[in-house]
Amino acid sequence: MILQNSSGSGLSMLVLQMAGIGLVFYFLILRPSGQARKRHAELLSRLKKGDEVMTSGGIIGKVRDIKEVDTNGAKEVRVTVESGTASVVVERSRIVRVGDSTGPVTPSA
Repeated sequence: MILQNSSGSGLSMLVLQMAGIGLVFYFLILRPSGQARKRHAELLSRLKKGDEVMTSGGIIGKVRDIKEVDTNGAKEVRVTVESGTASVVVERSRIVRVGDSTGPVTPSA
């Protein structure tokens, strides 16, 4: 009489399947979004006066001024964007495009 340990092989198969799902999740979701965040941070670090930008709100204009402001103990970088006859002050993180380079497209909260 041969006894088979089917519960042990079923458990190992489940662990392998979960590991496979975890790898797919990492390579299709986590890794690309991390790379996009890194590219966007690099894009914003190279921002300078005179660059043509687009904000997450859809405003297109040229950077007139960049300054660091201290609000409630936290440092923020604010960018003044000149669009036509209007000037708008936005947080640097709200800029999604500089020239022809585009950052990650994420819905703003």
